[in-house]
Amino acid sequence: MARDLTQLELLHELVPVAEDNVNRHMSMAKEWHPHDYVPWDEGRNFAELGGKDYDPEQSKLSEVAKAAMITNLLTEDNLPSYHREIAENFSRDGAWGTWVGRWTAEENRHGIVMRDYLVVTRGVDPVALEEARMIHMTNGFASPVGSATGLLHSVSYVTFQELATRVSHRNTGKVCDDPIADRMLQRIAADENLHMIFYRNISAAALDIAPDQTLTAISDIVTNFQMPGAGMPNFRRNGVLMAKHGIYDLRQHLEDVVWPVLRKWRIFEREDFTGQGENKREELAVFLEDLEKQATKFEEMRDRSLAREAKKAEKRAS
Repeated sequence: MARDLTQLELLHELVPVAEDNVNRHMSMAKEWHPHDYVPWDEGRNFAELGGKDYDPEQSKLSEVAKAAMITNLLTEDNLPSYHREIAENFSRDGAWGTWVGRWTAEENRHGIVMRDYLVVTRGVDPVALEEARMIHMTNGFASPVGSATGLLHSVSYVTFQELATRVSHRNTGKVCDDPIADRMLQRIAADENLHMIFYRNISAAALDIAPDQTLTAISDIVTNFQMPGAGMPNFRRNGVLMAKHGIYDLRQHLEDVVWPVLRKWRIFEREDFTGQGENKREELAVFLEDLEKQATKFEEMRDRSLAREAKKAEKRAS
């Protein structure tokens, strides 16, 4: 049985792929500026500077849009934790170091523009938002697979996570009922998609170099996947609202995130796995079958719940 490659061996083997993909990313990334996506003329002072403090009636966002915007922003806010995770599992040398710095700088723009938008438009309570940011960033981010981390787990996780975040941002833009917010979140989602492609290509190359080892990491991530905001205040409540209203739910996770990536990697077509890899592939297949059942069950429950709410609304209106 072939031994697993060490972290250093993997990094060394993947340097040419990292170099190619950094260059690819730099040629495709679009320069944009957060200040161009914020309606500054809607801004006014808060009480500290002689104006008025936030009042819920000032927000034009629905409860669903507020929950999604807060969740997405707090996720972006935790960037120092993600930077640390990536930097520890990559390297600060050459293409790896260039990518870590560039990715961090691009991600930072997302938190800047979303916060500016929400504060200027008074979309959410800025005091509650800051309190939640402090709690979430103090808690930090821990890998969903605990101590089983390393380059392969890291790139597998961020491949799925970047795509999941892209889906969430795009759908949040649609429920904000504001063309400025929609445009801003589409811009962020485009960044997330390019980031996902970088990590997906690194993982694809790793599958060719160390098939069983990489598949083990992929399987660990898919079967233990959690969105990076899992520890933030009100995450469960906000997550339920987002799932109920089609911003990010199990069906989207399965069909818009997990399956497209697994197909791109040809996980169920490849013939280069040995015993360990075959076992992991079988475990993954069973898990995905169960996830399909869970998604269907959730959709049925959601449809019943929305139908009940619609009937209640009709009664109130009549």
